[in-house]
Amino acid sequence: MNPFRTSRTGPRTPVLASIPQGVDIGNGTVTLRLYDPIDSYGGEWGVSAKEFAAAVDALPEGTTEIRLLINSPGGEVWDGMAILNTLRKHPARLVAVVEGIAASIAGTIASGCDELVMSRNSELMIHNAWGYASGDAEVMRLAAEDLERLDRNIASIYAEKSGQTVEYWLAEMPKDRFLTAEEAVASGLADRIEGTGDAPAARARFDLSAFARNRGARPQASSPNKLPDSSEPGDPNTKEALTMSDTIKAGLVQRLGVRAEATDDEILAAVDEALDERAEPTDPATPATPATPAEPAAPAVGPAPAPAPAPATTPDGAVVVEAGAFAELQRNAALGAQAHADATATRHEGIVRTAIGEGRIAPSSRAHFLASLKENEERAVATIALFPKGTIPVAELGHVEADEVTDNSRLLALAGWAKPTKGA
Repeated sequence: MNPFRTSRTGPRTPVLASIPQGVDIGNGTVTLRLYDPIDSYGGEWGVSAKEFAAAVDALPEGTTEIRLLINSPGGEVWDGMAILNTLRKHPARLVAVVEGIAASIAGTIASGCDELVMSRNSELMIHNAWGYASGDAEVMRLAAEDLERLDRNIASIYAEKSGQTVEYWLAEMPKDRFLTAEEAVASGLADRIEGTGDAPAARARFDLSAFARNRGARPQASSPNKLPDSSEPGDPNTKEALTMSDTIKAGLVQRLGVRAEATDDEILAAVDEALDERAEPTDPATPATPATPAEPAAPAVGPAPAPAPAPATTPDGAVVVEAGAFAELQRNAALGAQAHADATATRHEGIVRTAIGEGRIAPSSRAHFLASLKENEERAVATIALFPKGTIPVAELGHVEADEVTDNSRLLALAGWAKPTKGA
């Protein structure tokens, strides 16, 4: 599955384009359309390599040229490679025509054809391969090696098409570049520009926020306190912001002296202010409190007393606080910091609980995602948002209401064998 599909319902453009009536195909030219994400699930999720191969197999005998019309955000690398090799094995000449956008592996397929034509205003997008892994450090190292191998494999296709080196494209791909039709031709990936196209409108048909890594914040994870309600494009509906418990809020209101109707954000701001004040040095320009004038000395009688020791001076930047007052400040700061930590933990628990309830992640991954949220909340929320809802079934199975009595139990009771009982 991939995050680019803007709608999981409704009809999908068929891979094999219907031949317009009255057009003579005796010249051996046929048309295929790649107008969806590339996904191994196929069906409503996008075009799979299996579906595409069936369309190629159905091409009429005598086909000498395949015009592959593309408007796709890309998708899974291996299915994309299978689609490209399916086309390569066909004896016909391959002409890819980018009508809107050819992004990610869709752009790689286009670059692997004999000729790549950019429609006016169309775009080509290149980037490094992505992947998700869960496990220990060794698993992560192997996953990184897999991605680097895929990057070099993809770069070799760009290099073969453009005449540039593999290393050149390996340096360009991490930039997540959207190439205009003119830039695609200048780079050597495209051969020419023809016809008309509308890349902005084509891009609006897909959710391309997943490509926002180097192009600004992902719109679906704009607030660390909100979990997107869907992976759809635009401004998705979001869940209500998580709130701290009444117990924590009441304790903070009492200890920080804020108004009872203060919002969660105002309370947390008061906690931050209290912590800042604890570490804030006094202004050196503030005059010290004058000492109380000494009483007049009594007339000396007998030997003069030893002079009193000079008072200790306070170094610049230091603050002298009575021990009891300092202990109270420490206690209040600790309570505020603990309340802030509790509120953060509660928010993280809510994010993970919501994601599990929506079927985005497995319950067994709870500890992993809690740790990820603690390390970098915004990045973890953005990662969770990429997983489609309903991936993991969450419907309850085999549940029987407490007052339900089966028909068999009633029959047994009538026969005198047993009495109907309510479930526990």
